[in-house]
Amino acid sequence: MQHKPKIMTLTDVAATRIREIIAGSDKPVAGVRVGVKNAGCVGMEYTLDFVESPDPADDIVEDNGATLFVDPKAILFLLGSKMDYQVDKLSAGFVFENPNQTDACGCGMSVAITPASEAELKAFDKPVQMS
Repeated sequence: MQHKPKIMTLTDVAATRIREIIAGSDKPVAGVRVGVKNAGCVGMEYTLDFVESPDPADDIVEDNGATLFVDPKAILFLLGSKMDYQVDKLSAGFVFENPNQTDACGCGMSVAITPASEAELKAFDKPVQMS
């Protein structure tokens, strides 16, 4: 049986940071949910939230010892993405290498993302119903 690729992957650094954030939480956390929302000057922003109780519709990505829940409404926008955590002199945060991203604003907070096709989705683990 051929293993299908994951919806998303995490770098070692991102996985380590997620594990640190979860360990430092003052309440039980199952992982981190990643999604997208309409916002910003280019159209969309990535979102990250703690997950106390997983949603059965979420796609679960376990990578490098960290658990990431992908919002089902965001799967086509995040398909094939790699999440990293970067630290520089003035900032630190999660960043995305997303093959579906077509543009970004100057500050990098707002992005334009073209959803993947259903054909592209079929190569991955979880089928998604189109609405």
